[in-house]
Amino acid sequence: MTTHNWGILGTGTIASEFATMLREKDRTIYSVGSRTQAKADDFANQHGVTYAHGSYDSFFQDEQIDIVYIATPHSNHYELIERSLQQGKHVLCEKAITVNGAQLKKLMKIAIERSLILMEAMTIYHMPLYKKIKDKLVSGEMGALKMIHVTFGSYKDDDANNRFFNPELAGGALLDIGTYALSFTRFFLSSQPTEIQTMVKPFHTGVDEQSTILLRNDLDEMATVSLAFRAKMPKRGMLICEKGFIHIDDFPRAVKAVVTVTSGATETIETSVTTDALRYEAVAMEQAILTGKPAYLQLSKDVMDLMDRIRHAWGISSSVE
Repeated sequence: MTTHNWGILGTGTIASEFATMLREKDRTIYSVGSRTQAKADDFANQHGVTYAHGSYDSFFQDEQIDIVYIATPHSNHYELIERSLQQGKHVLCEKAITVNGAQLKKLMKIAIERSLILMEAMTIYHMPLYKKIKDKLVSGEMGALKMIHVTFGSYKDDDANNRFFNPELAGGALLDIGTYALSFTRFFLSSQPTEIQTMVKPFHTGVDEQSTILLRNDLDEMATVSLAFRAKMPKRGMLICEKGFIHIDDFPRAVKAVVTVTSGATETIETSVTTDALRYEAVAMEQAILTGKPAYLQLSKDVMDLMDRIRHAWGISSSVE
């Protein structure tokens, strides 16, 4: 196995989870970057990281970093991805990869020009369960895909200063939990939706608090997506086909799906464990570097383009850079 020096930007929960996974899988965590030296040092001591950088400038000056994993809030993803690519480093970035399609288009151009890999750390694209489900759909045994239903609701405290509701930090449910729901939807749809209808309830800061989104593509496959930031809903996805449906709970890191056919008979598909979700992302990133082909970046672009169109319909802009 080719050894890569991983550098991690950010020291929060998901960064810690990713670092733990890398160590367990014998990857080299070469450095960590934070806005403060204390946080960088604490993270490095906890996860056995070789170098701790107390500023992003110091982090980017380190020429030994091969892959940058970005685990900061999405409001500054564009800046950090661009700096990483300009320094000749491959990038695996947490969702949402950017806050609008224009940003992602610019970054994709830089990555191509510099022969670098840029990928979104979207668990859904890499979980083995979804490959098995897609294979089942492609086989034709379920008949044609007709509809997709997705729900995701998370209760957040009514705090206008929290990043979840702060328009200056690209807040709102769509750019946070909505990226999972739309990525799930786009992964299974045969083509990009061409028609969008939607309703939104804004939070008092102006960002989207809850919404319903209806999508349809040229094959008349339809999808409904329901999101909420002030109400708990199950993380649930359902694929409805001619000859039955497939039900997936906890879909962002799903390891089990239940297939129900028209006779009422059921089948359970199970793969791996939830804790392996981040490992699949890391392996996909390393494989993409070997092949020179980023995995699922076009799907990330499709999702970002959908979110642009949805926010335009709402009259809500995400132009943070």
